[in-house]
Amino acid sequence: MDWKSHRIEAILEQALIEDQAVRDATTNVTIDPNLRASASIIARQQMVVAGLGAVPRLLEIFARLDPSPQAHTRYEVVSHPEIFDGVKVEGGQVLAVIRHNARVLLSCERVILNLMQHLSGIATLTRTYVDAIRGTKARVLDTRKTVPGMRALEKYAVLCGGGTNHRLDLASGILIKNNHIALGGGVRTALAHALEKRQKGQRVEVEVRTMQELNEAIEGGAEAVLLDNMSPAQVKNAIDRIREEKRWIPTEASGGIVLENIRAYAETGVEFISVGALTHSAKAADISMRITAEPS
Repeated sequence: MDWKSHRIEAILEQALIEDQAVRDATTNVTIDPNLRASASIIARQQMVVAGLGAVPRLLEIFARLDPSPQAHTRYEVVSHPEIFDGVKVEGGQVLAVIRHNARVLLSCERVILNLMQHLSGIATLTRTYVDAIRGTKARVLDTRKTVPGMRALEKYAVLCGGGTNHRLDLASGILIKNNHIALGGGVRTALAHALEKRQKGQRVEVEVRTMQELNEAIEGGAEAVLLDNMSPAQVKNAIDRIREEKRWIPTEASGGIVLENIRAYAETGVEFISVGALTHSAKAADISMRITAEPS
């Protein structure tokens, strides 16, 4: 993750502005402006870490927003070499220690925790799904079911959990879904238009819900198919049908897939399994911050 990219910078900066971190009324009237402290970020559960790399960037953005001298004092973020984004840790482990001005630490505490809890929750859930299909050739995909404005970070968290990113946005590829089919004249017509009008390098994927739609997609030249809301048995039948072709057609399953049945889908031979729950239903990881004053 490029934490200095303009897109990520904007997300982190907005988080600090939203919390009015540079106008922390409580901290500014209770804490000595010259006090230095250490903040330990602690995992309170077994989890996969995500978002640790954002911590120093948040502190740098805070310094840019806050003209006070304490925001510009030296700081360091120290973590064990074996702890980084994507690593599974146990409850009680210290993920990192931040040494900085006490006012800055208190003012940034909630933004740091909110971000790491959210992203680590996604990474942890993703790893659970990935582990559930281990040994098969299937890969777990995310979706566009993300919090508005947070997609880049949430998809990064999926990568930390061992998942694979699907389309980043609507401009990233052509996926003809059921509403496109309904409004575009059916599978054959919508597919023909897409193949004719696409830009160079764009793959055309078609969402199908029945064997009839699958046959129309194959015969129309679909370059990938998404098997939507099919049972594992139906997906297996669809895979068998696709294997009759003399060309390779990537396959994806989606709709109604949960931890309890994802293994059954993976064992059909499907190559990708998309799971919206990775980003829209992940529970925040339990992470805390313990701040103590450093000796003067």
